[in-house]
Amino acid sequence: MLFTRDILAKIVSGQVDLAFRSWRRPSVRRGTQLRTEAGVVEVGEVTAVAAADISERDARRAGYAGRAELLADQRPGTDRRLYRIGVRYAGADPRVALRAQTRIPAAELDEIIEDLARIDARSRRGPWTREVLELIHDRPGVRAGELAALAGQETLRFKADVRTLKERGLTESLAVGYRLSPRGNMVIERLRKAAE
Repeated sequence: MLFTRDILAKIVSGQVDLAFRSWRRPSVRRGTQLRTEAGVVEVGEVTAVAAADISERDARRAGYAGRAELLADQRPGTDRRLYRIGVRYAGADPRVALRAQTRIPAAELDEIIEDLARIDARSRRGPWTREVLELIHDRPGVRAGELAALAGQETLRFKADVRTLKERGLTESLAVGYRLSPRGNMVIERLRKAAE
């Protein structure tokens, strides 16, 4: 479930507390927490509604000038239903604080490295975490497709790998490409020292 920057800002400020989507089936449920560039957005009640039941007030609560604009913005299709979704700002993305850490005790660094080793051990294609960290470290701001080619991966697979590392606060997305966070830089330094 995606939001424009303008709508995200309005969710954060409390001006927007509803969303409407035309879906074949709901892609979120009550309690889902969505990580966005503005922070965490929590999903409230998700209810199928008829277009006729949407009021002008509902449309404004969803960030639209009016009902007609809201309805015109929905995906068409007879196989789709319209859903009313409660949304609220639930706070800053916890990964932001995690990424910014510049002082990590040695024991915690060891735990992070053990976690990466477990990820590698579960991978059907073999170890990959250090390779991806090294690629991003050496090529900040390079497009995912180029990095994927260097890793011998499909772009979507590579992006999924980067998301796995991002969940641990090790990488940051840029307008183009990625970079290691301060936490990620500390981890790569630790991995390099261990390999010496």
